[in-house]
Amino acid sequence: MAKAAKTAIEPIREENYPEWYQQVIKAAEMAENSAVRGCMVIKPWGYALWENIRDGLDGMFKETGHVNAYFPLFIPLSFLEKEAAHVDGFAKECAVVTHHRLQAGPDGKLVPAGELEEPLVVRPTSETIIGATYAKWVQSYRDLPILINQWANVVRWEMRTRMFLRTTEFLWQEGHTAHETSQEAWEETLRMLEVYKTFAETYMAMPVLTGEKTPGERFPGAVNTFCIEAMMQDRKALQAGTSHFLGQNFAKASEIQFQSREGTLEHAWTTSWGVSTRLIGGMIMTHADDNGMIMPPRLAPSHVVILPIARTPEDEATVLAHCDQIAAQLRTVQYHGRPLNVVVDRRDMNAGEKGWSWIKKGIPVILEIGPRDIAAGTVFVFRRDRTRQDRYGQPAAEFISTAAGLLDDIQKTLFDRALALRAAYTRDIDDWDQFVAFFTPVNKEQPEMHGGFAMSHWCDGADCEKKVNEDLSVTIRCIPLDRGAKGQPGACVVCGKPSTGRVVFAKAY
Repeated sequence: MAKAAKTAIEPIREENYPEWYQQVIKAAEMAENSAVRGCMVIKPWGYALWENIRDGLDGMFKETGHVNAYFPLFIPLSFLEKEAAHVDGFAKECAVVTHHRLQAGPDGKLVPAGELEEPLVVRPTSETIIGATYAKWVQSYRDLPILINQWANVVRWEMRTRMFLRTTEFLWQEGHTAHETSQEAWEETLRMLEVYKTFAETYMAMPVLTGEKTPGERFPGAVNTFCIEAMMQDRKALQAGTSHFLGQNFAKASEIQFQSREGTLEHAWTTSWGVSTRLIGGMIMTHADDNGMIMPPRLAPSHVVILPIARTPEDEATVLAHCDQIAAQLRTVQYHGRPLNVVVDRRDMNAGEKGWSWIKKGIPVILEIGPRDIAAGTVFVFRRDRTRQDRYGQPAAEFISTAAGLLDDIQKTLFDRALALRAAYTRDIDDWDQFVAFFTPVNKEQPEMHGGFAMSHWCDGADCEKKVNEDLSVTIRCIPLDRGAKGQPGACVVCGKPSTGRVVFAKAY
């Protein structure tokens, strides 16, 4: 048996996918667990990635007419109680503030004091507090639409946490809009769903499916919930973003009313939509390999790292000066509206160790430059989307002139690779036994690596949806938007009753 190639991450994906995921985050120095249960410290490399996600999305939001604002972290309990379905949906996840100060107890230890007249919920989501504000702002149809987004943190008291995917506190954006008509709100809901899809595929190199959630999977209090769903390398689905048509439910609860063009008093039509730091978890599980993270160039904190290779102290000053010169030239190159971010790694450590550290971080391109390269006018290039054996030499001037195109090629390679994996593990399944087999691990020692997306018929019955979940831990990820238009009736894979079309079944995070 051939000896396995050396990898930077142990265990590898096929051995223990959940632990591999945690080790990728650790090796890339993206985040670590904090002293507070379920919370994480996002380290500079991980936070720089989040900043690029934020900036990219923020630009797209503003292009569609939205502006940013900020609303309180604390929400009066009575606000949540106004929308029954909403409070029921979030009740078990709420962190509640009941006191406003600490004082020393009889034993000298600090104890809560100053009980609040009304408990305050630490923001799990902001529909109710924003609705109360909009109710003050909206008097006439002329005050509509309101198109506002906020970048904030959220607290949901999760029982089982995993960095980036599900934490007690996380960062996100939440858009909240109010409209004069149902049609306007509906168009807004689908417009923002398309923004998320475009961002995921164009920036993250992560192909997604779009569709509607079943009634059982809707956002609490929404009329319709739409989502983007991506397939991870272990064939599980990740809900990467949601857009909700709230109808008039929250407007009625918050009394967002306006005088219509006809002079009547009407309730506004509202939407909400959001993505979070969960996107980083999605990027890891879409692109990382057994050597660590692989950053899509459109979002990478840095694009190129230059490793000076100086064999002797006498060479060091010359090599460093040359590396600085190459870096300065590369920084004049524009890549999708921003200069290339280039790092010259001056750390006093072994060149091989330096290289591995950047491989684990997932930087798109590593350049090695030594005395021989300087003499020949070349650089030694390693693309993170390829193996280390695929390194190659190239004239320095040529590399600089083609660097932006090279990064685009890496971006496309990552997207195509993820798309191919999704295609390979997506099946049309019409037989229940085949459906069960598809979602049942063949190898008990590697239970993570099985399944995928089953495109199967569903009768729209809650009982069949429940059975699939209870028997196989499988859920309906989304109902494709074109389900009915495709004209593909069939029989429900669970009960055999008539179905208007296929839906997406998968195990999920």
